[in-house]
Amino acid sequence: MPLQNRVMPTGEIIATPHRGMFAGNRGIIHDPATKTLLKKRWSTPAWLTCTCEFRGRRREVMATQSWTELFFLDEATALAAGHRPCFYCRRDDANRFRAAWEKGNRVHDVRMHDIDTVLHHERLDHGQKRLHALLMPLDQLPVGAMVSQGEESFLVTQGRVLLWSPAGYVEAKRELDEAMLLTPPSTLRALHAGYEATLHPSARTVPSPLAGEG
Repeated sequence: MPLQNRVMPTGEIIATPHRGMFAGNRGIIHDPATKTLLKKRWSTPAWLTCTCEFRGRRREVMATQSWTELFFLDEATALAAGHRPCFYCRRDDANRFRAAWEKGNRVHDVRMHDIDTVLHHERLDHGQKRLHALLMPLDQLPVGAMVSQGEESFLVTQGRVLLWSPAGYVEAKRELDEAMLLTPPSTLRALHAGYEATLHPSARTVPSPLAGEG
């Protein structure tokens, strides 16, 4: 049986056999004896997106009382859930994210701790995923932004809207007339300012026009 360690764009953690492109860290939120999650879903406001391989090191998932290994389909999913690049294993990406975050949010010399504080407010509402009103029309959202409607999550990329699934993106077959923003607004502004989120290969192969276009 797969472990419950795959993060959805909503931040919810599910069990699925599908592998992800990135790992994640919210602190220790599992019991190593049973390899199951605790009731809490985070133990630190620093929610990180990490590489799945780093300097040849290998970890047995949920085996020790160390940080809980989480996984994401791609970086757009991680950003939507409220994570940001890890400064230890993804230093170059973390520096690019911080620079774009500063530019997009019109601040200077910001510390990652400060970014984590903002993201923690933007991603949670009384312990649940905080949804945000769209800051612009759907077709003007930057590549890598994610929205939700009902129980489904969608990726915006190059004038298209794609439906998220644990296995990858598929064609969106519904109009998004009541979509809400999943990606935290400050991260959205970083995407607008030039940060490029790594997308799952399926995002490039699904021939789906923007929902609502002819």
